[in-house]
Amino acid sequence: MTDWTYQTDRARDWFESLRDAICTEFEEIEREAGSDAAFTYTPWQRAAVEGGEAGETGGGTRGVMKGKVFEKVGVNISTVVGNLAKDFAGTINGASADQPAFSATGISLVAHMANPHVPAVHMNTRFLTTTKAWFGGGADLNPPISYDDDTADFHAALKAACDPYGWDYYERFKKWADDYFYIPHRQVHRGVGGIFYDHLECADGAEWEKNFAFTKAVGEAFLTIFPKLVRRRMGMTSTPEDKQRQLEWRGRYAEFNLVYDRGTLFGLKTGGNIDAILMSLPPEAVWN
Repeated sequence: MTDWTYQTDRARDWFESLRDAICTEFEEIEREAGSDAAFTYTPWQRAAVEGGEAGETGGGTRGVMKGKVFEKVGVNISTVVGNLAKDFAGTINGASADQPAFSATGISLVAHMANPHVPAVHMNTRFLTTTKAWFGGGADLNPPISYDDDTADFHAALKAACDPYGWDYYERFKKWADDYFYIPHRQVHRGVGGIFYDHLECADGAEWEKNFAFTKAVGEAFLTIFPKLVRRRMGMTSTPEDKQRQLEWRGRYAEFNLVYDRGTLFGLKTGGNIDAILMSLPPEAVWN
């Protein structure tokens, strides 16, 4: 089995640099709104699964900010190594009960906004290894009150990131997002979509470099477009009816993340930090 340690370290370093750039930009938006809100960072160590001591198999840093524009935003970094639980290993690409070893590094971001006119958003990119190695990730926009130009600009930025790497990447990964971010029991989509990709496999170093470059392009596209959308909407006046609509929409968001989201399950099954895993949940929601 190929040793992907060097590549895992490179991916982790990039995810950390992306985290730093995103957090700096989000804090600047808070400054523009007259707020002194800033991220607080909490390191954590992975709880051992199937033997081993906590801390021997990696961990991460949970970053959270609660401000005037960003009611709650989490930007998490994690890098973990170990064995998957045997009853879970068979659900992961390239792993099995007999070969449960894995490593994973990634960045995960969810932003819930104070103003209902500003879209919430989710973004994550990751690199995993088992007997195989692959990248996954994407970004999707989740507006309680949608605007066609916001949706179009968000998708245009992601398409521009996709096009240099595969003629079919955008349409394929857009459809994957549409199919994945769907709430079957409500028969509605979670938001207005984006892109989602997984199992972008790396058979050798050349494929790894290409897939890593694409993953970086997705992160850079997010960093370019989302702050523009926030600044476009954050000064708009909202009504109590707008806020109620946002809170009801957040309930749908929570339902998806707790019932269907694979990342939530992966974090819980691999000894991740509970607060970091559940940072995707909104600070306030209602169910009628």
